[in-house]
Amino acid sequence: MTVPAVPILSEDPADKVVRHGAILSAELQARRQQMYPPDARKNLRFFMTHEVSKLTSIPESTLRTLSIEGKGPVPARLENNHRAYTLGQVHELRELFAQMKPSEALRFLPRRRPGEPLQILSIANFKGGSAKTTTSAHLAHYLALAGLRVLAIDLDPQASLSAMFGFQPELDVGHNETIYATLRYDEARRPMREIIRPTYFTGIDIVPGNIEVMEYEHETPRSLAGGANGSQSGSQTVFFERLRLAIAEVEDDYDIVLLDTPPSLGFLTLGAIYASTGLLVTVHPAMLDVMSMSQFLLMMGDLIGVVREAGAGLSQNFLRYLITRHDPNDQSQVHVVAMLRSLFGEDVLLPTAVESTAIETAGLAKRTLYELEPGNIGASTVKRARESMDAVNQHILDLITQSWGRA
Repeated sequence: MTVPAVPILSEDPADKVVRHGAILSAELQARRQQMYPPDARKNLRFFMTHEVSKLTSIPESTLRTLSIEGKGPVPARLENNHRAYTLGQVHELRELFAQMKPSEALRFLPRRRPGEPLQILSIANFKGGSAKTTTSAHLAHYLALAGLRVLAIDLDPQASLSAMFGFQPELDVGHNETIYATLRYDEARRPMREIIRPTYFTGIDIVPGNIEVMEYEHETPRSLAGGANGSQSGSQTVFFERLRLAIAEVEDDYDIVLLDTPPSLGFLTLGAIYASTGLLVTVHPAMLDVMSMSQFLLMMGDLIGVVREAGAGLSQNFLRYLITRHDPNDQSQVHVVAMLRSLFGEDVLLPTAVESTAIETAGLAKRTLYELEPGNIGASTVKRARESMDAVNQHILDLITQSWGRA
């Protein structure tokens, strides 16, 4: 019997990993240059008059009259002579009408008012593929289109959310420029405001991530070993409070903070849960995913116990489960969704995020459904996916506004 020859490795596996990483990074950068020339930065499309009207509730006829009279922001004129607005101009219109009609200001400009606390929403689950980042990106875009000021914080070292906003983690995010910079325990700690970046999507700022975020997971145990509260360099902050205190530095600048958590239950996730006023658990309706979610919830319960033992408490206004990548025609998924609804009742969001080629295709270009221009994908496919995503995001926005005490 002849034994097949085992090929001799001509390259050390570790060296190969490094080389492959460099090759892939260069390829991704080249593709980004092709998609977003000449400066390789993402830009947001224009919004047509009918879209602006739908977003702001300002009638199209009123928008046309404003443009003719030279009032308000001046829209661009496309080749077909149609008026088109940037998202920044849409926000200008919101502010203009809020001033013109103070009794209806909240309808045009729904930002939080004095006495309404900052809303911090964590999107969590340690099961990969549960669509945390897709949910985070679409929700951020939806809230910004609604006129709210959003801060997105990428807590995942994989930094997929950062990539969705046009930041390639290994190239565009340098040393001490992630959330770790403001959570670290030594003298190199930076104020939160220094690490926040504006994005191409007006109304959204981001704290980007990269592999450096993992340093917090490594450093916190060392800090805990050195002090009862996990503090060093004169800091007396309990480790799970650090994220909430960092966000508090900039809370006057935003209405909503979105935390895209890592696919693990570590110190970052615990900090996110503690900081949150709302918790959204994404779950794909397949039995293996539900089993994983069960373990996630049990482990999360243990982590919450750690917080309570330290004399602290949680202050979430709501906890909801979001069904993602849902195929309503798949009978096995139908049974799983029915089981979850029977177990958790209204804590399972009634709208679901359907599985759609429109979302997948948009994701390949690092876009959401809200960035797609007409003609990119089949209109009916986009319409179905958009209606599903709008319903999910509007339901979440309703929970947020209820937390502010609004009807």
